[in-house]
Amino acid sequence: MEAAAREELDMEVMKPLIGEQNSDSISDDEHENELLPVEKHYQLDNQEGITFVQTLTHLLKGNIGTGLLGLPLAIKNAGIVLGPISLVLIGVVSVHCMHILVRCSHHLCQRLKKTSLGYSDTVSYAMEVGPLNSLQKRASWGRCIVDFFLVITQLGFCSVYIVFLAENVKQVHEGFLQNRIVPMNDTSTSGPSEKRSVDLRIYMLCFLPFIILLVFIRDLKSLSMLSFLANLSMAVSLVIIYQYIVRDISDPRKLPPVAGWKKYPLFFGTAIFAFEGIGVVLPLENRMKETQRFTQALNIGMGIVMTLYITLATLGYLRFGDEIKGSITLNLPQEVWLYQSVKILYSFGIFVTYSIQYYVPAEIIIPAITSKVQQKWKLFCEFMVRTLLVCSTCAVAVLIPHLDLVISFVGAVSSSTLALILPPLVEILTFYKENLSVWMILKDVFIAVVGVVGFLTGTYVTVEEIIYPAATVLVNTTESPFEDLNTTNSVTGFN
Repeated sequence: MEAAAREELDMEVMKPLIGEQNSDSISDDEHENELLPVEKHYQLDNQEGITFVQTLTHLLKGNIGTGLLGLPLAIKNAGIVLGPISLVLIGVVSVHCMHILVRCSHHLCQRLKKTSLGYSDTVSYAMEVGPLNSLQKRASWGRCIVDFFLVITQLGFCSVYIVFLAENVKQVHEGFLQNRIVPMNDTSTSGPSEKRSVDLRIYMLCFLPFIILLVFIRDLKSLSMLSFLANLSMAVSLVIIYQYIVRDISDPRKLPPVAGWKKYPLFFGTAIFAFEGIGVVLPLENRMKETQRFTQALNIGMGIVMTLYITLATLGYLRFGDEIKGSITLNLPQEVWLYQSVKILYSFGIFVTYSIQYYVPAEIIIPAITSKVQQKWKLFCEFMVRTLLVCSTCAVAVLIPHLDLVISFVGAVSSSTLALILPPLVEILTFYKENLSVWMILKDVFIAVVGVVGFLTGTYVTVEEIIYPAATVLVNTTESPFEDLNTTNSVTGFN
């Protein structure tokens, strides 16, 4: 039942994107008339909305993913003192922006007599009622901008998932070979230099056909049981990770309180990537049975998320220090199968989650393309587009086979726009007639400026690390003394 509700939520998250593509060509009344049947179509079976507990659960699921596992490295890029403090501040601002989005949506619904609004509709209508004629004439651009960054974000998540899968499965496979095969050859004359390691990108290509088959499943409800098992496996993995890192924590005084300023933009990108749930806020609020309690659910849910983020990030860095990698799972012992199973379980969860994240760009892009072909070719064309989209995410992963850099890049480019830049600007446009106080305007402008600075610096530093990775490779040496002789490992560069 819970798994089925999650799949219904995923459909609802996509609904604002699916139904808005052609809304510019119809009148306001027609748009509102069309909204009601769509809303009914996405109701749960009891047509009473989701409960407080279900809302809280979906908030947790919408914010906990691969970004969580990359936060310990983010703390390293900021410092053991500055990192946790900055993570708290970014979390508070992100939650505040979620509240801004909900408040603006409510106000615009009442003002325009709408039943509910998604993220892109909220931005579009805020521009329409705003003070500037230039924005009013280009209100549809707001919807396009949000949809564009949502597509970039979701495809970016998918690329991150491919790198994550490849790195973790590579470690499990090599750990198996080292523990099972190498001891059998102890008497062999083979030297360490003869050990080989398969290029990380080969693992990515091995996953490609399985991911393509996965996304050929067009109805998310068909994945409800797999989704439930994926959530369960990820929860078990986190419990095992926590019990391992708390057993041997180093003295924090041995770690730098503040890292170099050139690494801080990488922290920003990873941190804002982790707070990836702003896209589910309005769909959840629109479907909640007791909408007046959504603020409470949002505060509790994000409070739990922030606690999880801060504790895992800080304890993970304290446990592994400068050896921390792009995902904390990569630091778990390779000789103990309990911790190898963590990588397998979490990878299974991420593999299933790929299809859910993929649904957003697929449902935006595919209808626009298939509408231009004949009916008999529509299904073939759809499968071709699905395949090409998956190949594009794999291509990004192959070109940038560094988990931490992909996470930071996606966070800096798209997550900062959706989570920090747009919400405060939407608040100014929505409430400019309500005699906004000077401090509120300054607050909104400050948040937007922080988002823009993070966008620019995070993108610049990440791209620089991608283009000139030599320094990163030298710093992030692997545990194995033989891998220096393996040129493929210098390419994969586990972080």
